[in-house]
Amino acid sequence: MSEPLPKPNRWFNYPIRVQPHHTDYGGVVWHGSYITWMESARVECLRAAGLSFEQFVQLGYDLPVVALDIRYRQPLRLGVEAMVKTQLEPVKGVRLNWHYKIESIEPVPQLCVSGQVSLVTVNVRDRKIVRRLPAEIKTVIAQIEGYFQQLEA
Repeated sequence: MSEPLPKPNRWFNYPIRVQPHHTDYGGVVWHGSYITWMESARVECLRAAGLSFEQFVQLGYDLPVVALDIRYRQPLRLGVEAMVKTQLEPVKGVRLNWHYKIESIEPVPQLCVSGQVSLVTVNVRDRKIVRRLPAEIKTVIAQIEGYFQQLEA
């Protein structure tokens, strides 16, 4: 019996610095800020792959979140630099599963948050899930997957 291949280590990196509006009065990052950073990293990853989220919407589609799983490990604090890392799992079916790590950079690198977000493609016109991805969406997904393959090389 052969062992499964290891999951490729290809991440899109999105740097952040904790600003006052990300925190509570004690200077600790508010839990919802992490979700905002995850979405920003995902949208910027699409842009880096050669397409903007706006282009996706112009094609007549949206990508709403249908599942969100976050594990808070260590809090980030005011002024700290961190890296939001994201990767798209190979697409099977209608869900796009994005994985995340948010790691502090200084003073010592540390994993602060890990998570996963699942999205589905929805037709903007009738707000229904697209069960069979049209050719233009398959092309977009292939473009994103190709981007991650380049990161690995």
